[in-house]
Amino acid sequence: MISGLGSIGRRHLRNLRILDKPNIILHRTGRSTLPDDESFGLPVTHDLQAALAERPLGVIVANPTALHMPVAIAAAQADCHLLVEKPISHNLGGIEELRREIETRSLRALIGFQFRFHPGLREIKTWLDSQAIGRVISAQAHWGEYLPDWHPWENYRNSYSARSELGGGVTLTLCHPFDYLRWLLGEVESVSAMTQERAGLETDVEEAVQATLRFVSGAIGNVYLDYLERPRAHWLWIVGEKGTIRWDESDGTAHLYDVAIGKWRSFAPPQGFERNTMFLDEMRHFLNCIAGHDEPVCTIEDGMRALQIALAAKRSAAEKREIDV
Repeated sequence: MISGLGSIGRRHLRNLRILDKPNIILHRTGRSTLPDDESFGLPVTHDLQAALAERPLGVIVANPTALHMPVAIAAAQADCHLLVEKPISHNLGGIEELRREIETRSLRALIGFQFRFHPGLREIKTWLDSQAIGRVISAQAHWGEYLPDWHPWENYRNSYSARSELGGGVTLTLCHPFDYLRWLLGEVESVSAMTQERAGLETDVEEAVQATLRFVSGAIGNVYLDYLERPRAHWLWIVGEKGTIRWDESDGTAHLYDVAIGKWRSFAPPQGFERNTMFLDEMRHFLNCIAGHDEPVCTIEDGMRALQIALAAKRSAAEKREIDV
């Protein structure tokens, strides 16, 4: 079952069809900003309990961020495995209840941070785990992307990304670096951040954020996110005692500079890799989790930790002080 048929819900629907999974139920509120032109003749219901009464094996929670928890908790109580889109929610309310339901019912739950399936970042994880650049000193992640260009077919001001009541704002919407930096470098102990509201898009959310992260390891990190940058830019730079790692999403290639030999070496994604490959691999993994073949690579705990970092950044900006995570 897919709950929510916005942009990401439709991507998951298309990918399930690519993977030849035809038995899909669609749950919608009917308040989407997108037209009803991509349901492929599948059954659609506006009644969550009626949809869950069909006893789906898994539920993809793809509705707006602020509406995730009620659907996820109801699905878990109906013994459904879960793929919850990132961020797991807009606040911490309900997450502990969801975790208890998942543990009590022995369910598998995956959080939709698809960059964990990027081959370049996975190679960087291997390099870091093998101490290829020694102790990490610092990391920078930068992601800027012009919000009106995301979904040209809709008014961006109506999208959840631009609406505070739906859990929007760049800190939550583009929170992937908070997850993959924690995945790569370990736990974050404190955050200090500044945000920029009213940067020109006429929304009621922060449109840019700069956050400094202090990791338990002693490393420091910087995450910059915005809704304004043109052309789009998304890159990662990690400095270690024995070398440097660079990655740019534009070509997906990871580069490692080895001080010992004074040379760069590179790892490129396999031929044919494109952005949707991450989502397809994520969906294959979720289906394998449902079948009991895999354990989730990004758990409820991971989703909660990434959210705590993002919320600490928002709180730091509001209170103008460093926040412990």
